[in-house]
Amino acid sequence: MLGRRYEIRVVGSIGPAAREAFTDLVVEVEPTSTVLCGDLDQAALHALLDRVRALGLELMDIRQAPDQPSS
Repeated sequence: MLGRRYEIRVVGSIGPAAREAFTDLVVEVEPTSTVLCGDLDQAALHALLDRVRALGLELMDIRQAPDQPSS
């Protein structure tokens, strides 16, 4: 199964050490939250959520990003 693009938002701005756990994703640090973006299949999504939990990060939101139109 092909992956879908997901955006996972956690509370707070995560530091460099926590960002190391997400090198396979785009990490956008905002003032009050951090957004993790990437193409994930279901197994990878669950593994990512396990990493979020293991780091003690508070999950705010999970969104499946809209499909990008083909060019």
